[in-house]
Amino acid sequence: MRVARFFRAVLFRFVPGFLVLLIRLLSFSFLAVAQDAERLPIGPLVVDGNSHLVVMEYENWFGPNAVTFQGTAAMPFLQSPDMQAVGGGYDSADPRVIRTHLAWFEYLGIDAALIEVTNNVSCIFNSEWFIHKYLPYCTPAFRLQNVTIRNNTGNTYPSWTALGTRLKLIPLLGGSTEDVLLTDIDGKTSLEKEIDYFGALMSQYPHRTVIYEGKPLMLIFVGAAQDPSRADNPEWFQIRKFLATHPKIAQKYTFREMAGYLDSQPYLWAPGVTNSGPEEIDPSYGFWSWVDRENTTCTLPPYCPYFPSYNVVGSRVENMTASIATAGQNGWGCPNENEKPYCPDDALRYGENGGYDSFATAMSYAAQLNPIFLIIHQFNEFVPPDEGFDANTDDDIEPANLWGNDLPIVKQQIELYRQATGSGPSH
Repeated sequence: MRVARFFRAVLFRFVPGFLVLLIRLLSFSFLAVAQDAERLPIGPLVVDGNSHLVVMEYENWFGPNAVTFQGTAAMPFLQSPDMQAVGGGYDSADPRVIRTHLAWFEYLGIDAALIEVTNNVSCIFNSEWFIHKYLPYCTPAFRLQNVTIRNNTGNTYPSWTALGTRLKLIPLLGGSTEDVLLTDIDGKTSLEKEIDYFGALMSQYPHRTVIYEGKPLMLIFVGAAQDPSRADNPEWFQIRKFLATHPKIAQKYTFREMAGYLDSQPYLWAPGVTNSGPEEIDPSYGFWSWVDRENTTCTLPPYCPYFPSYNVVGSRVENMTASIATAGQNGWGCPNENEKPYCPDDALRYGENGGYDSFATAMSYAAQLNPIFLIIHQFNEFVPPDEGFDANTDDDIEPANLWGNDLPIVKQQIELYRQATGSGPSH
């Protein structure tokens, strides 16, 4: 906790010099990693019941034709020249940004990044005929923005491979809207086309791939609240039926569906589970968590306190997600969502003494659960409405003006988790 306060105090007084030094030091670290690349094991990462992966949620969305940092509460310290005309920030295609992010990930000691193209999937992958018929919002400019996000995300495969890292990539696909299962003029759905897109990258860059249950792993994001009734034919169930009727796809890849805020959906929990500790998801649903609320002391009805969710496969917990901060049922601010006072069921970035109490609590549960996949929410989403109005209401990790450089705190928590579970970075 004292270390975190020290870094923030130094950074805010000497931001330019400190940031240059930080990037140089991490760049030296990265160069050492790159120079050793020939000695790293070659091939995909095979995950089994003895594995311990730490996975960082990572967004490659930003650039002049995609998402900008306008309207965000926090501004990253990394900047790209081509973003200055739109208020600053960085371009996710900027080679210097890619190198620095990768150096930071190596420094943190993670094993893989979860990269996502979850929004506007049909607008990106489908034809003009489909757009005209079903997607009136998908204007040429909007389509270009989203195609740029896809391209930036796909570019992670060749760029990381060229830089010689050991780190892997797990794609997160979009499955939260019904149009992803509508057939385009070519007879394919946009979900199928997105699977093909990332499948081709996995085939071309096998060293970046995570193999789980004998096949390359892909996740599918199905949104936040889930309808548990199969009789209603909810989207998550439609996706499972689609995969079941497309064996060439299902036999080629391992899929898991990922949802949000499973902590507050008791109808998805395993029989007999109560909110007195981490909540096992009913195996018949098996959703992985994108983010869970984590506040073990709040008393606001009906769902407080909040604990992380998890799945069990065989004798191991399969996955759990830990977050820097999480909003309550009504957002970050109550009664005004964009300002203090905070909502009583928020989990804030900083505790009373300035430490990362929410994250430390989540990571302590991770150490107890000992999952195969520990997912960390998240590195650099930045954009509202998920991110709030100050450092306490932003769950991003990337060094930025609101919280400074807290990478050492996250690194320390990952190291404590490794020690508790007797695991090290996967190779």
